[in-house]
Amino acid sequence: MIASLTVVLLCQLIGEVIVQGLSLPLPGPVLGLLLLLIMLLARDRFVMMARGPFRDNSVENVSKGLLTHLSLLFVPAGVGVVQKLDLLAAHGIGIICILMVCR
Repeated sequence: MIASLTVVLLCQLIGEVIVQGLSLPLPGPVLGLLLLLIMLLARDRFVMMARGPFRDNSVENVSKGLLTHLSLLFVPAGVGVVQKLDLLAAHGIGIICILMVCR
C-alpha cells in the first residue's frame, strides 16, 4: 500500500516538475495523472510491468481510498474562507474582478 501511494505521489511530482520546467499551461497533477494512466495501460499490456506496486490492483485500491476521503481536503479551505468573511465582505467585488481579469 505504501509503495502504491508512493507511485501515485511520484507521478504527481513528475508532472509538476515537467510543467514547471517547460512552462506548460497545464496543471502538474493533471500531467501526473496522464503519466499514471500510461503506466497502468502499459502494465495491462506488458506482463513484466505487473510487479511491485502494480500487481494485484494495489494502485487502484489506493486511489479508491484517496477518493473516498477527498472531501476532507476541502475542510481547511472552507475554514479559511469562514475566517476571512470580513475581508470578503469588504473586498469581495474587487477580488471577483481581479479573478475575472486574470483568468
